[in-house]
Amino acid sequence: MIKLNKISLIGVDLAKKDLVFTFRGPLSGKCDECRIKNVCFNLEPGKSYRITEVKEQVNPCFVYDRDKVSTIDVEEVPNTYNVQNGKRLMEGSSMELRSMKCDYLTCPNIEKCNLLNMKGNKKIVVKKIVGKINCPKGYDMREVES
Repeated sequence: MIKLNKISLIGVDLAKKDLVFTFRGPLSGKCDECRIKNVCFNLEPGKSYRITEVKEQVNPCFVYDRDKVSTIDVEEVPNTYNVQNGKRLMEGSSMELRSMKCDYLTCPNIEKCNLLNMKGNKKIVVKKIVGKINCPKGYDMREVES
């Protein structure tokens, strides 16, 4: 099966090949009036994407700092999460994600362990256990793909 890339838009400062981002969904307010909003919002909220190509086309934007967005090609990538290891953690199992509420602010994993980019709890099916996370506080953490 061939996966096709999608075309979308992102702020010119963020438009870098291989950047991975999670699409949060449409913004309200100023975006309602934009004539090209459908290109921005053609991605699926909650999914992660990798920029495969940054095109030359630049468009005006009311939201981004420099008032411009670049046209990009993106491909979907699996979402990964950091979870505590336990007896029930195995590939194919379903689980509810919960924040670790960790206070180790200089840890490079704090966003993924505390689920800072997610609203509320979320149920996932573990497709793959990617590996062990080196936790400075000593928690037995694993990165999982869903």
